[in-house]
Amino acid sequence: MTSAAVSPASPLADLDQHALRAVHAEISAAYDELKAAGLKLDLTRGKPGSDQLDLSNDLLHLPDGEFRDAAGTDLRNYGGATGLPELRAIFANALRVPVSQLLALGNASLTVMHDVIVQALLHGVPGSERPWGSRQISFLAPVPGYDRHFSIAERYGIRLIPVPLNDDGPDVEAVAALLATDDSIKGMWCVPVYSNPTGAVYSEEVVRALVSLPAADDFRLFWDNAYAVHHLSDERPAPIDVLSLAAEAGNPDRPLIFASTSKVTYPGAGVAFVGGSEANVEWIVRNMAVQSIGPDKLNQLRHVRLLRDEQGLEAHMEKHRAILEPKFAAVAGAFERRLAPYGAGTWTSPKGGYFVSLDVLDGCAKRAIELAAQAGIAVTPAGATFPYGDDPRDANIRIAPTFPPLAELETALDGLCTAILLAETESLLAARD
Repeated sequence: MTSAAVSPASPLADLDQHALRAVHAEISAAYDELKAAGLKLDLTRGKPGSDQLDLSNDLLHLPDGEFRDAAGTDLRNYGGATGLPELRAIFANALRVPVSQLLALGNASLTVMHDVIVQALLHGVPGSERPWGSRQISFLAPVPGYDRHFSIAERYGIRLIPVPLNDDGPDVEAVAALLATDDSIKGMWCVPVYSNPTGAVYSEEVVRALVSLPAADDFRLFWDNAYAVHHLSDERPAPIDVLSLAAEAGNPDRPLIFASTSKVTYPGAGVAFVGGSEANVEWIVRNMAVQSIGPDKLNQLRHVRLLRDEQGLEAHMEKHRAILEPKFAAVAGAFERRLAPYGAGTWTSPKGGYFVSLDVLDGCAKRAIELAAQAGIAVTPAGATFPYGDDPRDANIRIAPTFPPLAELETALDGLCTAILLAETESLLAARD
């Protein structure tokens, strides 16, 4: 299968009508060839590939007959609601949460976030005058953002208010203006390190502002630190201690910190973490007491035996990096080769995380994804990175390069680029007719 290319290439918007029609004809021919190839490729979700999962296969036989923690506790039995201290210690520094204020729970941080939302709706959080669910409440949603965050809010009728996400974090002026004028706002979704999907990293200046802005006592930052250890280069952001900054600002209860090992070990059999102020942690533990008599401590012990310590975690993540770095390089290479010559998109170059954010010509994302799907290439639906699936520009496409083998990824990216170029030439021709 060949790639569409016109030489010399020029930005599509700069071409005269005759040249644009010529490009459209050539790309249409390449697209027909793409469809005829009968591809079945998937770029929809940020899942680890099989070779990444293989890195944690020792979990399948660990803990080798052991079933006691460092204190000698029999982990096969009930109890231990806060999780193994040894495992919490491995992740405490990366998350900047004291071990005593970090809980190790079940296999999914999304479940923990969901439960915290539901408990807040039913009972309120520390500082609440009444349960959140007693009135219409709202959450701020930095965009583009994570669709599963939005889904939790949408499921329970929480109004989502988009705010722009910059390279250094949410637009603080926009957040401040909304907090000052809308007392229904009770939370904000945050992915502070390698945000999904842009790869943005919050700066200390922005974090200081977020924990200091005037807001209700029960306003919470849902601090999803999902990618805190998922680096793709040696250029690594220093972890920001949001708990200490919030305490300094007089708002110690504002951050609720979430993370998991889903993309460290096994997504279906990992460990979720939640941390916060002493008051928040006590509130979470009290709520959990009627839900569970303890997490899967044997699975937590398996993770302790696999990762061993903080240095072992870093070494394990370097193995992930060796697998993922070429895939992210393939994304950049494909877009530079296929899209850049035509001015057909802008994209992020993340230093970590699991995604690349691509913006195409306004009004073209849905059409490009539709064309890709017809050619057997599944891509995250257009609009997924915005609340209610509504991207007002119809421009953003989330690229998830981690799951396919490299050769399949390269084929899928090349085909997606063909679909994007076809969608953009169609749009420009239609606008001129």
